Amino acid sequence: MKRVVIAVLGTVVLAGAAITYTVHAMGSSPERQQADTSVLVDRSGGVRLDEPGRLVFRNTAPGPDHGKVASVSLADPTGPRRVSGLSCERFFVNAGGGLCLASAPGPLPSAVAVFVDRELREVRRVDVAGIPNRAKLSADGRMASWTTFVTGDSYAQGGTFSTRTAIMDRAGDQLYSNIEDIPLTVAGERRHAEDVNYWGVTFAQDNKRFYATVATGSQTHLVVGDYDAWEVRTLRENAECPSLSPDGTRLAFKKRVSTDAARPWREYVLDLATMTETPLAETRSVDDQAVWLDARTVSYSLPNDRGGSDVWAVPADGTGAPRLLVAGGSSPSVS
Repeated sequence: MKRVVIAVLGTVVLAGAAITYTVHAMGSSPERQQADTSVLVDRSGGVRLDEPGRLVFRNTAPGPDHGKVASVSLADPTGPRRVSGLSCERFFVNAGGGLCLASAPGPLPSAVAVFVDRELREVRRVDVAGIPNRAKLSADGRMASWTTFVTGDSYAQGGTFSTRTAIMDRAGDQLYSNIEDIPLTVAGERRHAEDVNYWGVTFAQDNKRFYATVATGSQTHLVVGDYDAWEVRTLRENAECPSLSPDGTRLAFKKRVSTDAARPWREYVLDLATMTETPLAETRSVDDQAVWLDARTVSYSLPNDRGGSDVWAVPADGTGAPRLLVAGGSSPSVS
């Protein structure tokens, strides 16, 4: 009987600790913090994905709108933002539709990939294992890809991690929920290994060719893939989270330039014809899959000193200087 009482008391103590932790976590969450009064919100209209000249992003300003999809005018990105009711960890828009990668409730880390129409109405969802990390659509919206961390670890920590990357052909209703088994050729030789991890897919205009990062044998590689042939091959080492330019001739990517865990990466642009890489004027460490605002400008998010992140832009030719686009934002793309 005494053991039963002790066990019950122990359960009560643990439950109480769990409740205390949960209440504290909820109280300190960005959604429950006081709204940032410096962030102007336009409540007169909603967010649409077919409206030209709008930068769509994830709102990271504290307050009840934290995590929701928002948009601003590219002509005045510091102006009032429109905020939707859709919450995502990662969002991407193309061809008047969007892909929302969001965390899902449950005892284990899990996510959901939600496809939305131009008015952010859900048209399809896919349950996904892991913690949301990357999301991408092809130019016409047919091809989609997303990446999650299935262990909760991050490559930013320099330790062991595991990713799961999916590719979906929406026209053919074909989903590869984990592309680790795609035949891989490294430096001309077929590679079969258990440590293969992919992340950061970006699609060409033809919906056949795609680029991504693969990690194997303690090395990261930029790979080019053929969706129809279902195979990939390496192009070069030390290139992560590629993003293809609108004309398909260049890739923005992050390159590991330091062993300093706080500042490991720098953003570059690779000319695919000459394989010449150009360091961009942004010298801070960018841990993001950048996007192209246009043929001359690359955009990405960086952490700020308020516990959130901001959206920045920099010329794609290595000239100029970084400029702040949106304070309190992440995951930018152009409608």
